[in-house]
Amino acid sequence: MTPEALDFKAECEQICALLKDKDETVFDRVSQFKAWTIGDIIGHLHLWNIAADLSLNDPAAFMKLMAATMTQISAGRSHTELQAEYFKGQSDVEIFSAWAGYFPEMAARFHAADPDDRVKWVGPDMSVRSCIIARQMEHWAHAQAIFDSLGVERENADRLKNVAHIGVTTFSWSFRVRGKTPPSPKPYVELTSPSGEIWTWNVPQSDNKISGSATEFSQVVTQCRNIKDTELVMIGDIADEWMTHAQCFAGGGETPPAAGTRFKV
Repeated sequence: MTPEALDFKAECEQICALLKDKDETVFDRVSQFKAWTIGDIIGHLHLWNIAADLSLNDPAAFMKLMAATMTQISAGRSHTELQAEYFKGQSDVEIFSAWAGYFPEMAARFHAADPDDRVKWVGPDMSVRSCIIARQMEHWAHAQAIFDSLGVERENADRLKNVAHIGVTTFSWSFRVRGKTPPSPKPYVELTSPSGEIWTWNVPQSDNKISGSATEFSQVVTQCRNIKDTELVMIGDIADEWMTHAQCFAGGGETPPAAGTRFKV
């Protein structure tokens, strides 16, 4: 059993509840994330849910999908172009309905799986647990753009710890993806959860530390916010540098949003 699949499901349910009663024109609204529409975001989440589900249940089909996807990316196709081709002929409303019907069944399949089994992915293989947490993280991150676009204050739950944990454990990746040698030691991280619990990672250090809201930390490591738009407290050069380019997701090095460009409208 993989209990984190229930966190993924709950993350999806929050997005579903936000959008399900909205007029269909809501999917045309342009977000602050790379000028993607809300429809683009849902299509992206659905396509990569399908990919993750195939990695668990049909590895051969997953490899075929990835081969086609990587060929198109190498040819300069964008993510939005890829999903437009994959879902050709379907409206944003139909894609949303398909996503909403798919994620509960996908969550059930991951929940029933052995968390330590290995599955294929774009980069190295990963565990079933890591795969479904990554899906939760991507839904949480992209949903921030939806909440922001609709001017809705988001209410987070303590399942956010999965996202914050990915943010902490990708410290070295945040440097390597930019061709830098990760500095040492890793900063001590002390965050206040949505429920008020204190979460900590790494060896306690008074001169190399990040503290503050788990929500704001997760926003920074997923690049939903610039560090200057948060109240996180950094002590020490390593902590400061990390937070200027933290990146908990795969792919090439991405530049975080400029200060003041991501906010609740």
